[in-house]
Amino acid sequence: MARSPDTIAALATPAGTAAIAVVRISGNDTSRIGGDIFGEFPPPRLVHRANYRDRSGTVLDDVLVTFFKEPNSYTGEDSLEVSCHGNPFIAQRVLEDLYARGCRPAGPGEFTRRAFLNGRMDLSQAEAVMDLIHARSERALAAARRQLDGALGRQMQGLIDGVLDSLARVEAYIDFPDENLPKEDLEAVRSELRAVLRDADRLLATRHYGELMRNGVKTVIFGEPNVGKSSLLNRLVGRDRAIVSPEPGTTRDFIEELVTVGPHCLRLIDTAGLSEAPAPLEKLGMAKTLERIADSDLLLLVVDATHPTPLPPAGLKLDPARTLRVLNKSDLFLGPLVPEPSARFETLAVSALTGAGIDELREALARRADGFQAAVGADSVAINARHAHALSQAKECLGAALLKLESAPESELLASDLRGALDALGEISGRVDNEQVLDRLFASFCIGK
Repeated sequence: MARSPDTIAALATPAGTAAIAVVRISGNDTSRIGGDIFGEFPPPRLVHRANYRDRSGTVLDDVLVTFFKEPNSYTGEDSLEVSCHGNPFIAQRVLEDLYARGCRPAGPGEFTRRAFLNGRMDLSQAEAVMDLIHARSERALAAARRQLDGALGRQMQGLIDGVLDSLARVEAYIDFPDENLPKEDLEAVRSELRAVLRDADRLLATRHYGELMRNGVKTVIFGEPNVGKSSLLNRLVGRDRAIVSPEPGTTRDFIEELVTVGPHCLRLIDTAGLSEAPAPLEKLGMAKTLERIADSDLLLLVVDATHPTPLPPAGLKLDPARTLRVLNKSDLFLGPLVPEPSARFETLAVSALTGAGIDELREALARRADGFQAAVGADSVAINARHAHALSQAKECLGAALLKLESAPESELLASDLRGALDALGEISGRVDNEQVLDRLFASFCIGK
């Protein structure tokens, strides 16, 4: 694949004051530009201390310089990293000088895009770079590392190889129709395609877990008005995120906040109270609460320990496997823990005011969140929505191929289905060159990555 003629430059560290700032350069003119600035060029992969001089000869800063020779660089091109002091003014002066010397400002994700185009990584690994940057929990970080190491690419290659083997057998019937090929060859095709479908199903089953890791486990806090839902949110978050008032019905809409619990990231959602006789405005809030409950991963049913509610609101069906019953205001209750009569829900006593029982609640939430990983396996790669869409398309094509095998179709039609499956699977690793897919994917990256 032809390389871009442009040499690009961008800040690879976040904007703002810091100890250091790293400016990254990549492209065909990297060696020339680096030589013009620093004179004798440092050997590849060795850090070199030097003065950064602009085109007028003025020293901008005392910097550290590291040169990476193609193809052994992040992008696969000649690359240079300049570590200057983290004064934003210095970093900007360095960038302006590089632009004046012929570099172009890098677009979002352009360094990683070049790494993909130059064969340094497949498309799923490029996506893992973004997942690694934005990982909010240990589980998300571990999954991103596995994908960056090529775990998903290897699994996809296994699926592609299975379809290719089947396609080769089918096309043998097309290319050599008079060779009396044995019937068992089609049986081998059928067996291979079923195996590919099983593996595709296993990957598709990880989509929901992938969403949980990337966006947080949706944990809805709900219950009657004035039981301390917002106070519980604030205690779990560790700051006053929601308004708290003795007046019932303070929360009319829902509030979301991310919090780390053990190795998991939870998206806590504080909701309006569920009242038996709501006012018109409260009804709107309750409707949103019910929507959030239906769309939740975990539920915290909060009740007042001094007036414990024995059952959830009438007509609301809750799954005990994803529901914790929280007896709040336990500091005001001197009696024993009051279990829910049917014992369907795990019940914990807490005080959002004093913090009593909050550590136990965190542990219980972490255990429930562990169940989502257990469902897919500790070493599984968790796919995203783009992967799931491509896998679903591949499954449709493979399903159509299997149906044709049952009715003894023309080999050309069967081969067409298999090629469709290959195209869909190829989109995940980027073996299919689709410019629109690349533009959409890398637009979500940050500048300098």
